[in-house]
Amino acid sequence: MTEPGRLFLVPAPLGNGDPLRILSPEVVDTIRGLRHFVVESERSALRLLSGILPPESLRESSFSVLDEHTDPREVPRLLEPARAGHDLGMLSEGGCPCVADPGADLAAEAHRRGIRVIPLAGPSAILQALMASGFSGQRFEFLGYLPARAEERRSSLKRLEREAARDGATRIFIEAPYRGRALLSDALDVLDPETRLCVAASLGGPEERIRSLEIRAWRTADFRLEKELAVFLLAVSGEPGVLIGRPSGTVRGSANAVPVPAAAGTPGRRRDGRRKPDRERPSRNPGDA
Repeated sequence: MTEPGRLFLVPAPLGNGDPLRILSPEVVDTIRGLRHFVVESERSALRLLSGILPPESLRESSFSVLDEHTDPREVPRLLEPARAGHDLGMLSEGGCPCVADPGADLAAEAHRRGIRVIPLAGPSAILQALMASGFSGQRFEFLGYLPARAEERRSSLKRLEREAARDGATRIFIEAPYRGRALLSDALDVLDPETRLCVAASLGGPEERIRSLEIRAWRTADFRLEKELAVFLLAVSGEPGVLIGRPSGTVRGSANAVPVPAAAGTPGRRRDGRRKPDRERPSRNPGDA
């Protein structure tokens, strides 16, 4: 019986960056050893692989497409090279495959058939946006796309805001390029002024812009979202004097929060960084100056 090949989940650069500069040597070497690929877009895959594989290797390569229009009944067929003993690579259009794209169905089928699934590290729009946001990375939830209908989308934003206020976790979601501006407009309309919002647009490209502000500041910010890929992150306002990055599972205002000591002599603050009640603040009169 033929030993099955392996399914490699191969990351792709975000934007139009040089793959030899962006991808690790391990990823590049793995790609150079593959001749069978399942791709989200053959055009995008050819553009990426032409910068890595020599022309003769590219001509020898085979490509099958797995995208949002693929019939689920066709997914097992895409694994035929691996079942015949050949290693197989899965490529999405950008970033890590199987996250917010149909590649997850291929990985699930590979597990069912005893084919080893090997994820390779590389660019991820979701994680890079979270890293740059300044929001809590200890607890977060990726939600994919919000509803397309405006009324349902606005209702979802308010619900996410309430949930974030309860558990302190960052909410992450994405939107199609042609609806990003509408989503941002809805967020500015319905969210609380103190809620924090981050927009990471065109990650990895020359037009990359990442802005993280409270809603009140967003309403006057000079930021124009065009028809471009964007990741959105929502978080409640942080508690003054409390580190948001640790310990794991800390919820705003909990007894486990790690305080940031205030500078000595800071008026109106205790040593643990919290504001003093009025009765604890030092009295001040004209003679104190």
